[in-house]
Amino acid sequence: MILTIDVGNTRIKSAVFENNTLIEASVFSNENFQTEIENILNGNKKINILVIASVGKLEKQAFESFSNRVKVYFISRESAFPFQNNYATPSTLGIDRMVLAAGAVLQFPKQNRLIIDVGTCVTYDFVDENNIYQGGAISPGIRLRYEAMHNYTAKLPLLSIEEPENIIGNSTNESLHSGVINGLTFEIEGYINSLMSKNENFIIILTGGDANFLAKRLKNTIFANSNFLLESLNNLYQYQIKND
Repeated sequence: MILTIDVGNTRIKSAVFENNTLIEASVFSNENFQTEIENILNGNKKINILVIASVGKLEKQAFESFSNRVKVYFISRESAFPFQNNYATPSTLGIDRMVLAAGAVLQFPKQNRLIIDVGTCVTYDFVDENNIYQGGAISPGIRLRYEAMHNYTAKLPLLSIEEPENIIGNSTNESLHSGVINGLTFEIEGYINSLMSKNENFIIILTGGDANFLAKRLKNTIFANSNFLLESLNNLYQYQIKND
């Protein structure tokens, strides 16, 4: 069994796989990661491999304490990836974006792929049908948009995510919800439509913490999977051990 771990800026996501089937998934804070991982390992005695990708503050050394009971496999830029990286600054490309791109290549061969990850930030990553990573875009996520308007204005309130009733809000709160949710929806749709007008044989993968919330709002046909990065870690590990 394999335990995949995605270390983000504020949270850690994990999933247990057996024969490429996701058995269980969980989310916990960075501060409690050792206890949480110990609990997962104690509850799944067959886990023998830990596959980790980190964009947060926890580096490989933080997981060394588990090496006495499982194999610790840390995904890095030096690992083998199933695509050619055409990014102008490859050393600055987030490992999470690389894992998502790899997962898209392995799961959806011979297609143009756009992977949209809606988390703290929204990342767009485009890998063409020739398995060349071309780049993408980064913009603020839903919570960042709410927080930015509250933190950088004198009177706008800090709101929680809520489905807007209308495009035109008739109160400050409704206007904020419309601006954040509808604004991001229009952004995503615009990005998709722009790429689809120039590329055929296209698949759109929507993932991240807010994927399920946004999926129902998007008009384009998408493949929505909030656990796509965790599944991609599992698939990428299988790819890398075959290509080491």
